[in-house]
Amino acid sequence: MTNNILEVENVYAGYVQDLNILQGINFRVATGELVAVIGPNGAGKSTLAKAIFGLLTLNQGTIRFQGENIAGLKSNQIVKKGMCYVPQISNVFPSLSVEENLEMGAFIRQGSLQSLKNSIYNMFPRLAERRNQRAGTLSGGERQMLAMGRALMLDPDLLLLDEPSAALSPILVNGVFEQIKAINEMGKAIVLVEQNAKKALMMADRGYVLENGCDRFEGTGTELLNNPKVGELYLGSGKNHS
Repeated sequence: MTNNILEVENVYAGYVQDLNILQGINFRVATGELVAVIGPNGAGKSTLAKAIFGLLTLNQGTIRFQGENIAGLKSNQIVKKGMCYVPQISNVFPSLSVEENLEMGAFIRQGSLQSLKNSIYNMFPRLAERRNQRAGTLSGGERQMLAMGRALMLDPDLLLLDEPSAALSPILVNGVFEQIKAINEMGKAIVLVEQNAKKALMMADRGYVLENGCDRFEGTGTELLNNPKVGELYLGSGKNHS
């Protein structure tokens, strides 16, 4: 019996039929695990997240979530099975308040949302301070917190985060990464697609390095950080591979 919550096997997918960006990806996430996905621009990182979440049609391969083949399901069906996705951009409703955004995140839940909202406010005190403020007026870091908080309103078993540190200042990046670690410590499995490769690998249980739509390297975060080939090709000497 596997303890993998997510298994991606030999997946080929892209945005145009017969033009595959993903070239036979194999990928797995264990229950409660934090897995980082890194690689150069155009490697297929965000495409992988979209394929997992049903935003792209697979041309070949299988995706299993909690033992069930979800290939071919729409994203709204996948959400109901316990997976949420936070895209890099357009991830909040700017004209709605913080509180209204959280409530929109729980659109399929029945009953009172107050205890859920309270738990999100406890995790993100900045959101509690701005609960009546329109999301469009928030800073980049606050928007990212709101996007994650909205996803957590469904109490998912797996959270897909696509480039959560993009366009944030170093101080805000640290705060967002601390929150991601805290979410993982609650028992949530996380797939972290991230441009900040070193930070992602430092906090990840395991990681994958994608190149040209293929999973070129796999290992624990520490193994990948210490792999000289990974360091030379993808991590650089403190360079920012955004």
